[in-house]
Amino acid sequence: MPLRADRIRSSTRRDALAFAAGGVCGAALALLFARAGPAGLEPDLEHYEEVRDFVRSAYVHQVGEAELLDHALHGMVEALDPYSRYFGEREVASLTRETRGQFMGIGVVFLQPTARGRVLFSLPDSPAERAGIGVGDRLLTVEGRLVENMLDGELQATLADPDRGSISMTVIGSAGGERALRLEREELVDPSVRHVRMLDEERDVAYVAVTSFSQATPEEFDRELARLRDRGLRGLIVDLRGNLGGVLRSAVRLANRFVAEGLVVSHEGRGDPVLYLAESAEATYANLPLAVLVDGSSASASEVFAAAIQEHRAGVVVGSPTYGKGMVQEMRTFAAVSSVVKLTSSYYYTPSHRNLERTVERAWDCGVLPDLAVGLGDAETRAVHEFLASYSPPGDALERLRAWEDQEHLRLVPEPPPDPQLEAALGLFRGERPGSHLTLIDR
Repeated sequence: MPLRADRIRSSTRRDALAFAAGGVCGAALALLFARAGPAGLEPDLEHYEEVRDFVRSAYVHQVGEAELLDHALHGMVEALDPYSRYFGEREVASLTRETRGQFMGIGVVFLQPTARGRVLFSLPDSPAERAGIGVGDRLLTVEGRLVENMLDGELQATLADPDRGSISMTVIGSAGGERALRLEREELVDPSVRHVRMLDEERDVAYVAVTSFSQATPEEFDRELARLRDRGLRGLIVDLRGNLGGVLRSAVRLANRFVAEGLVVSHEGRGDPVLYLAESAEATYANLPLAVLVDGSSASASEVFAAAIQEHRAGVVVGSPTYGKGMVQEMRTFAAVSSVVKLTSSYYYTPSHRNLERTVERAWDCGVLPDLAVGLGDAETRAVHEFLASYSPPGDALERLRAWEDQEHLRLVPEPPPDPQLEAALGLFRGERPGSHLTLIDR
């Protein structure tokens, strides 16, 4: 019997809680077995102890028990397939940023190299913006240390340090003047919806790049689309090139904006199949003409979105074939040891029940094939990906950045590179390809 999305959410949440609780109990039992001595161990754990003790006694460098256990857990999970991973305590922060779309910090985007401490702009409603840190300011010291003496990456690591509640710094303004600040770090949204703009003002065709699918992506997307709709939006290009995926539920929700009914995606593993169905009330842009840009680095959740749009004929897919990742990873948190396991638990299938996984046996038939195939050279692809990965400056910072560019003859604001794939997508709205054009909605 098909499951509706709300039922899937509740059942998945219960399963996750049960699994996490079981994982914690399992960790506790393992500790009890270890304390009980070799006689109480199962054969595989006893063999692990033997190898561990040999390494500790004979390896050329001294290695602690915790480090060896971490290596063993990484190896056990990551040897299964290319997508399963074990995240130790130090790696969980980056995983949280990737999946939740949030990070701890003050919200500053720096001019590269960051060792100079020059600020391009502060993210909207961030501690840095509220403290008045703006375009062209420079961080002189952080936590009493000169920024210019910090090693590569050390400034960002200090600002993101989870053990620090607040950060002290000395800032030199772009027009001169030095001031001391103490900023409370906050959990901020790492924007996954970027470079939003009207591409064709005459036809009101807009462009939105989705660089990853985090838990925050649907809300980011809705906010930007509401602003574009206020400006008379009549057609949309969604760019998924270089988007390696992320949270499956977010890709489903985004596809549901354009698909009013039917199956969005399913995943099948050792248990019962799970079906994600479109909900008509969520299809806020179901009649909006849509083109989706993809390439060989569009993977996983990106392919879920593109396949749903393509197979429901909700838009036209433009570009080159996608990567071909058809496996779903399930994450479990083991709070007792501050670790996370991301484990392949099923395969996903498009609405037509096609699995996109690139295996040796199916390498010729993997990924989403575009409706309109347009290739890019290696140099063009690199330039497009670099642009997409950059941050969009807020509108109120753009004028000051332009003035800074003119004054110091710098390139500070990323400019879109030559892009035949984007031009081909835009051409669909301009009627340049009879028989495959996209008709704009009425004003």
